[in-house]
Amino acid sequence: MQSFFDKEKLTSSLKIPKAIQWFFKTINIFSDSISLYFASKLFTTPINFKIPKRELAMDEAAQKKTLHVSSIQKDIHILSYGYSDKKVLLTHGWAGRRTQLFMIANLLLEKGFMVIAFDAPSHGKSTGKTTNLLEYIASIKAINKEFGPFEAAVGHSFGAMAIMNTQAETAIFKRLITVGSGDTMEDILINFANNLGLNANFGHQLKKYFEKKWNIQLIDYDTNEVAKKVKIPVLVIHDVLDGDVAVSCAVNIRLNLKKGTLLLTEGLGHTKILRDKETVNRIVNFIKQNK
Repeated sequence: MQSFFDKEKLTSSLKIPKAIQWFFKTINIFSDSISLYFASKLFTTPINFKIPKRELAMDEAAQKKTLHVSSIQKDIHILSYGYSDKKVLLTHGWAGRRTQLFMIANLLLEKGFMVIAFDAPSHGKSTGKTTNLLEYIASIKAINKEFGPFEAAVGHSFGAMAIMNTQAETAIFKRLITVGSGDTMEDILINFANNLGLNANFGHQLKKYFEKKWNIQLIDYDTNEVAKKVKIPVLVIHDVLDGDVAVSCAVNIRLNLKKGTLLLTEGLGHTKILRDKETVNRIVNFIKQNK
């Protein structure tokens, strides 16, 4: 019997062009330091995409505010959607945007919740060119001070890693929902190296590069590691055919949670899952359980 670990994955939503792969393969022959420098820049520079028509209604209906986060010296663009004492924070993934979780936002609005969504640092209308997980965490903390308290947070992919790390550091939310969350930073960097056409050793080198640059140990920010410190109920959602993040990440995260629930879907991939009605209903119902 074929397990969900062995099934053929869907196509990745983000691909590195062959010209860039060729560039890195070439410079890596001559200099590790130069290739690491350029790889670090590429890894921390998000691509910004145009808002699709399906998300425009939320963007137009929501109130728009800007919050300056002094600890990272960046302005964060925020959407305030609806009005209620019961607030939910939505956090998009890498190369995502504030309206990407619009179906979740719309249903939350119908159920009497207020939604706060934002462009992460260096994404969308927020300022900056490069960013990282540390800046994402700092932004969430600043948003909580300005707009909290929050009933829950819903995070997709990189945004899911951010809300888990934030909650592990500071008890902000009453419930968390992660969708397609990444897990270990080392695996993410090895996968990035592979996408560049380089080997796993380059991923290990890149890990050491960032640890020295930021003066941290990246393992301390692995989602499964911080999950051990999260004591609130967490719904971990993942598609078994996700072409961007392996479903094993969700299983690993769930195993380390004190109050975790695992929900697996099939055939929705990494981003389509955000627009699946059944999944959206499960998310909102999980939040409502806290009322």
